[in-house]
Amino acid sequence: MISLDVATITLAKGQHETCEDGMCLFEAYNQITRREQTDACPPGVSPVLHIYGMRLNDVLPDDRRQELKRYLPNGTDVLAGTAGDGLDGVRAWMALDWLIRVYAPAWLDLAGLAGEASALRNLAPVTDSATAEAARLAGAAARAAAWDAAGDAAGAAAGDAARAAAWAAAWAAARDAAWAAAWAAAGAAARDAAWDAAGAAAGDAARDAAWAAARDAARDAARAAARDAAWAAAGAALAPTVARLQDSAIALYADLITGGVS
Repeated sequence: MISLDVATITLAKGQHETCEDGMCLFEAYNQITRREQTDACPPGVSPVLHIYGMRLNDVLPDDRRQELKRYLPNGTDVLAGTAGDGLDGVRAWMALDWLIRVYAPAWLDLAGLAGEASALRNLAPVTDSATAEAARLAGAAARAAAWDAAGDAAGAAAGDAARAAAWAAAWAAARDAAWAAAWAAAGAAARDAAWDAAGAAAGDAARDAAWAAARDAARDAARAAARDAAWAAAGAALAPTVARLQDSAIALYADLITGGVS
């Protein structure tokens, strides 16, 4: 381990050729622990935690990304020793559970689909293929309701601006973590059920419905201002939900490290 003051590091998005160009979470981790400029999974670190950390690093905005520095070695190293600790299967289900019972309901609420959001939140925690199948069925119902609420116009309006605002809450991070660990820890049937559940519960429909609600909030501004102003207003309507999900996604990383054990 080399001497590198964590307080002086500014985590950046993406890959970098040298540490002077910038460092993401795991580039910084590898610099500290083995003096290598790489974002590869470090020895001794769970591949699920590596994937989730990488994706979370890249989807968070610059200011929130700095909160991940708490996971860099700084007297202690909470990631060391997680490889092969037998918890990656648990971590996979935890990530999937977050997608279904936290992430998707937040957008359904924003779309005015409180009943569907409540139905997902009240599901039993997703911990195995049986609970994943129950979540898949509930997610399918929520997806259908979301499509009805969104309509073709909302789907057309979503576009890049919707993805930039709504997906900042780390869908890619949790999805990839769940998928990677499911390959390693779950059987084919569990993996298929888990992926179907994630797609049904947190798919395009929930995003489109949320965007439709945001567009309603921005309608007056859109009529009076240019297109860019309309997108900004809609983004502002989404911002509180995005911030809450960013908080939750960052907190989930700590839980994934311990496998949910305090």
